[in-house]
Amino acid sequence: MLFAYRGRDGEGALAEGTLEASSSDAAASELQRRGITPLTVTEKAAGSSSKDLFKDIEWLQAKVSVDDLIVFCRQMYALTKAGIPIIRTIRGLADSARSPRLGEVLDDLADRLESGATLATAMQAHNKVFPDIFVAMIHVGENTGELDKSFKRLAQILELERDTKRRIKQAMRYPTFVIIALSAAMVIINIFVIPQFASTFERLGADLPFLTRVLVFTSNTMMTYWPLMLLLLAGGIYGFRAWSKSPAGRVTWDRYKLKMPVLGPLLHQITLSRFSRNFASTLSAGVPVTQAMTVVANASDNAWVGKHLHEMRNGIERGESLLRTARNSKMFTPLVLQMIGVGEETGGVDEMLVNVADFYDEEVDYGLSRLAESIEPILLLGVAFLVLILALGVFLPIWDLGSAAMG
Repeated sequence: MLFAYRGRDGEGALAEGTLEASSSDAAASELQRRGITPLTVTEKAAGSSSKDLFKDIEWLQAKVSVDDLIVFCRQMYALTKAGIPIIRTIRGLADSARSPRLGEVLDDLADRLESGATLATAMQAHNKVFPDIFVAMIHVGENTGELDKSFKRLAQILELERDTKRRIKQAMRYPTFVIIALSAAMVIINIFVIPQFASTFERLGADLPFLTRVLVFTSNTMMTYWPLMLLLLAGGIYGFRAWSKSPAGRVTWDRYKLKMPVLGPLLHQITLSRFSRNFASTLSAGVPVTQAMTVVANASDNAWVGKHLHEMRNGIERGESLLRTARNSKMFTPLVLQMIGVGEETGGVDEMLVNVADFYDEEVDYGLSRLAESIEPILLLGVAFLVLILALGVFLPIWDLGSAAMG
């Protein structure tokens, strides 16, 4: 969000301008770090100018990809390990960044560092680029003097997430193409093929079978009301997207995704693997358990899982053990619960969770390799069902065409 501010600098002179921050309190804190005493901090209206309007529309902004963040983390790890000053490092990476958006963000980070802000605080102002787990790991690295290790650990986490998403897309490519091809074939048949048969049978006065009448009715409906059907389809897609982005809708949809046939168990394993590895990374970096749970919950891309993680954090704050809160959430498998219990007894929860993440990564690899084989029978049944309906609906009247012509 963009905030307009008025304040006084160290010499008492009036200072005015705009500032990007996550909230008004964060903007006021940033101004104080710059040596400006804020007088007023107000959120700038989205329609104040065309430039600000386009800046506030998220989908019009250039995206910072995961690959760009991985390269940034690897470069920061090498340069900070070599002892190069952090501001000089970020300035240099901003000039050589492949993504213009990332270059702008890095320039802003350098400006904030020069004004006295910490790197974690500066990154927190760009929460659309740097997720919560990113900020938390950098904060720990700055406090422990191991910033280079934090960047290395972040690069490893991002690489695992990128590889998992790529394997999912690769496994879903074939089923997606088949579904698109079937949909296109149904549209073409209903628009061009069935009307020709219907007109022929009508001229001959043939008594059409039930399936043929269904196909003709479907074709006539599509030919007559196709603008309304497109409008309803677009409205349904828009309504679903709006509902799935609402807090309650997102929780419900994310919970349903984990229960979907075929894909649900695989997504559940991916979620458990991501939670285990991220939670282990934050704990091994020295983050307290409650703060680590908050970071992992905010970094989760599944709202239903994030909601239960927040509930687990509340239980830990009340004095309950990690194992008990995890069992009460009812979203972890017995393996995860067993490893958490062993980790609490031995004081090595992070090591146990790394083992859990490795185990689920292997299961995910195997599941992704078998995903196409699991979906193919379902697709074949769907194709066979559609072909059977079309064949019976089209060829049954053809078999009676001779008798209809004689009559």
